[in-house]
Amino acid sequence: MRPGTLPDEPPSAADPDLARYLLRLGDDALVLGQRLCQWITRAPTTDEDLALSGIALDLIGHARVLLTRAGRLDGTGRTEDDLAFGRTEREFANALLTELPNGDFAVTVARQLAYTHYAVLHYEALAHCADPELAAFGARAAKEVAFHRLHADRWTVTLGRGTAESARRMRLALERVWPYTGELFEEDDVLRRLAASGTVPSPAPLRAPWLGRVTEVVTEAGLAVPTPTWSATGGRSGLHTEEFGPLLAELQSVRRQFPGGTW
Repeated sequence: MRPGTLPDEPPSAADPDLARYLLRLGDDALVLGQRLCQWITRAPTTDEDLALSGIALDLIGHARVLLTRAGRLDGTGRTEDDLAFGRTEREFANALLTELPNGDFAVTVARQLAYTHYAVLHYEALAHCADPELAAFGARAAKEVAFHRLHADRWTVTLGRGTAESARRMRLALERVWPYTGELFEEDDVLRRLAASGTVPSPAPLRAPWLGRVTEVVTEAGLAVPTPTWSATGGRSGLHTEEFGPLLAELQSVRRQFPGGTW
């Protein structure tokens, strides 16, 4: 067993709130990982093909841990495969940011910039939670996503300080992505109960440090953090964009074609 992974164990006592929290984090990682997989053989360079593939692999690894634990806690006994491949669109609880289409490379960079800075802060906070297994996972995941963050930071600055065209595309990409960032920090009754009990951290207090960190990067890139006039929401409660259906069909295509198949 790798450090920070959750060991095989008998089904845990049901904890619907914690299961819901883990499902959200797991869905974020799974859906974003699937989006990044769409760059394979299509990235601007071979190096970026490998880099994005590696990031996607890390995210899918995070999703496996989180969905496995969610299935143990939600009272259904579902496996990671059941949760990944056996749910409908309305049953997924990922933030809308993670399902946004890749767009051009600048849009992917902007989406990664927003997500990775949030994820590092969230996993660092999770590393101090009372649950030793989740704390170990949070510590490992924070270190892995920190490398993803460096990749996004570097490309944000490179594009922002590159040619007039690359700077224009990076600016438009930030404007495209930014209305979807607020949902990452939303707090509902589930999160309030978990945070009040000290079980896991709420993402709400992370918004200020997140904004400070991404502002530093965007400023270094010679750009400005957008001020959106609207904010997208609904992903946590199963309301998704119209682009999510085709992405989920792609993710679940083999399971749908060969239900119950084993390899």
